[in-house]
Amino acid sequence: MRRGIAASALVASFALAATACGGSDSDSKSDGPVTITWWDTSNATNEAPTYKALVSQFEAANKNIKVKYVNVPFDQAQNKFDTAAGSKGAPDILRSEVGWTPAFAKKSYLLPLDGTDALADQAKFQPNLIKQAQYEGKTYGVPLVTDTLALVYNKALFKKAGITEAPKTWDELKSDAAKVKGKTGVDGYWGSTQAYYAQSFLYGEGTDTVDAAAKKITVNSAAAKKAYGTWLSTFSGKGLHKADTTADAYAHIQDAFVNGKVAAIIQGPWEITNFYKGSAFKDKGNLGIATVPAGSAGKAGAPTGGHNLSVYAGSDKAHQAAALKFVQFMTSAKSQETIALKNSTLPTRSDAFTAQVKADPGIAGYQGVLAAAQPRPALPEYSSLWGPLDIELPKVAGGKESLDKGLSNAEVAITKLVPDFSK
Repeated sequence: MRRGIAASALVASFALAATACGGSDSDSKSDGPVTITWWDTSNATNEAPTYKALVSQFEAANKNIKVKYVNVPFDQAQNKFDTAAGSKGAPDILRSEVGWTPAFAKKSYLLPLDGTDALADQAKFQPNLIKQAQYEGKTYGVPLVTDTLALVYNKALFKKAGITEAPKTWDELKSDAAKVKGKTGVDGYWGSTQAYYAQSFLYGEGTDTVDAAAKKITVNSAAAKKAYGTWLSTFSGKGLHKADTTADAYAHIQDAFVNGKVAAIIQGPWEITNFYKGSAFKDKGNLGIATVPAGSAGKAGAPTGGHNLSVYAGSDKAHQAAALKFVQFMTSAKSQETIALKNSTLPTRSDAFTAQVKADPGIAGYQGVLAAAQPRPALPEYSSLWGPLDIELPKVAGGKESLDKGLSNAEVAITKLVPDFSK
């Protein structure tokens, strides 16, 4: 790390610490409005302006509550909140990635929301999203936005290749990729080496990295080897782009797709606004969205992602009451409709999928694949299990180690993360 970057990071750290007001004695003793702090982890350019505008609306309707808005980079937020909560200096509200919620709940950092105003409309939310916000029977977050992975494709390129519908299996995808290459000259499919994007291959074989209920590590099982074998096969063959193992692989894949240099990729709805900025999708109707291909088990599944709004358990009662009111406002049907229309993200409650929201072909397309989304188990360590795979899978895809070796290494690393699980 260069010295300049280190210095900037230190300054940013102090700034965040200064803005974290949960449990602040000075605020709790003030006779004026209650000031609550919200750490928003959304994209600062594409999404944050919408949230800032909603904060202003909330303050206008609640004169006794002020909201100190802080946009925290997503890739830094988990560690920053962990550090801040451990020292009693966390923000009152966190936009928490769904995988973080049970982990923070296990550490008693989050306030249980069952029976509070924040969950007054619980019946309106998709049940699997509420389940994903729970830990040991209690609910620690209100779903704000959701997402999942889908096969996104260029309809025009598929049509030129004579393909009339999206592939339903990985074998069909590989066959279609060859057709696209032969008819258009561009690759038909470009896969990712990231573990999160490989998750659908596991679901397609009816397995996962672990069996949480049985407390067993399954990343190196026969079913998982079959799944990752299929994943590996999507990097070689006619029309299949070779694996990109560089640090900028995500950007390379995305850029190629939005500019019509590859016909299909696996991607989530957080990129909808960026799809439309590309030359290939000036006509939004050219964007095809389909359920991820199924594996040999005949199942098609994709991981459920998204973000919850959680309240810090260390805040005093006045701050918690204000925070609960803010969470209720931000996750209301009207607010979620606004967020969807402005940011092209997926609402988490049924009454927010209004006709106007579904008029966006990207949102409508992703809503159609939500049935295949699989919620993560309420295992605090679950999201961290992708870490070892993010190290091993690029080596495997890049030909630097065998699949057996990569999965064996991942199994050893995962054993350290969940030491009470058997192999």
